[in-house]
Amino acid sequence: MDKYDVIYIGSGHACWHGALILKMQGKKVALVEKELLGGTCTNYGCDAKILLDSPIELKEALDRYQNIGLSKQAEINWNSLMQYKKNVIGFMPSALDGLFKNFGFDIIRGAAKLIDAHTIEVENKKYYADYFVIGTGQTYVPLDIPGKEYFKDSRDFLSLDNIPKCVTFVGAGIIGMEFASICLSLGKKVNIVDLASNALNQYDKKYVDYIVEKMKKQGANFLFNRHVTSLEKVNEDEYILKTEEGDKIKSNYVLVAVGRKANTDGLNLEGLGIEYSNRGIKVDNHLRTSVKNIYASGDVIDKNVPKLTPTAEFESNYIALDILLPGFLKKKITYPVIPNLVFTLPRIGQVGVDTNKAKELGYRVEEVEIGKTMSWANKNDVNEHITFVFNNKNELVGASILSDTAGEYLDLLTIIINQKLTARDLSKMIFSFPTTTYGLISSLLPLMLKR
Repeated sequence: MDKYDVIYIGSGHACWHGALILKMQGKKVALVEKELLGGTCTNYGCDAKILLDSPIELKEALDRYQNIGLSKQAEINWNSLMQYKKNVIGFMPSALDGLFKNFGFDIIRGAAKLIDAHTIEVENKKYYADYFVIGTGQTYVPLDIPGKEYFKDSRDFLSLDNIPKCVTFVGAGIIGMEFASICLSLGKKVNIVDLASNALNQYDKKYVDYIVEKMKKQGANFLFNRHVTSLEKVNEDEYILKTEEGDKIKSNYVLVAVGRKANTDGLNLEGLGIEYSNRGIKVDNHLRTSVKNIYASGDVIDKNVPKLTPTAEFESNYIALDILLPGFLKKKITYPVIPNLVFTLPRIGQVGVDTNKAKELGYRVEEVEIGKTMSWANKNDVNEHITFVFNNKNELVGASILSDTAGEYLDLLTIIINQKLTARDLSKMIFSFPTTTYGLISSLLPLMLKR
């Protein structure tokens, strides 16, 4: 039986970052993978999405310059863009295979089944490890209704050679709203159906309302408070989605994005007494399951912090140190503030204390129409808007953003919040000019001094 110090079940960001730390410290490490190396983010999610989305974001920025320097609108050739995506993303697994082998990882192909606390079975072969780390992520959850076999998911959409004329999204969460934004920018008809009364519930309502109204002006049809009952196939490229409320929604493509569940099937967690549900695997404050030499990392964990790629990487690194330094010198995992970004057009960003929580705590909330003062430096994004949250010590503790530049803003604000930087600290620094981030600091500094 092959023996290892640590075996990771999965090969995505929840696994390989920590595996590299352990390997560099002389540990014998293996990754078990039944699908493509790199996991969901690399092959079916974030990387593919940003590659396809970026030209569309640029198109929207160029459209803002019509009649003030540009006289012709940019056009997106989706089929050509998709072929580029398939070439770039399609190369990732083989590139990672070479990278992982260069790191010194052993790659075990197949589905893992836990036999006991120190043994797994993959393709009828057993492997021993002092520790296991489960990083199997999440998977798509279809609606269990008549016609469910006709539903598509995010993986399908991110491989479409051509986007149909009319697309229906079931779910007004992150995936539904991001993909709907792409379709609308390409001139497609869009329906968005959701059981809730509004979209993107966890984000600043005024920014969500702006996005919804913009999408409506582009032709989106929102149907909230709807219970989907069936999907009927009319012909090869036409479907009818029905709701309990009597709607009959015709479209050429129906994508469901109403939630995901933890990938735990076949692991035999119940055989080892490891507690789990569709939300994920239960862990302690060291990310250990009830079997203490078996950890869980990334989206497969039942947790309240955002299930994001950077969070998974953070957890992976933490677990590696916990293994190297038993009990990580008794230090439980402590998450910093976590930035969260929705890739609608424009983006919605959020970090730290949100505006609803700020009101509960009696914190100061300041809104800045930064687009109106920085349009000359922010690609004419005149609707760009930021909301800052300050605690009773006048420290920046949160921010919400509506902007194409929200990602760059979030990264800078995350540093300021995590490091508790003051106006005095920032005034000792010199930033590049003229840039959007310079404008951000210029807007923030007076508010940090306000009493």
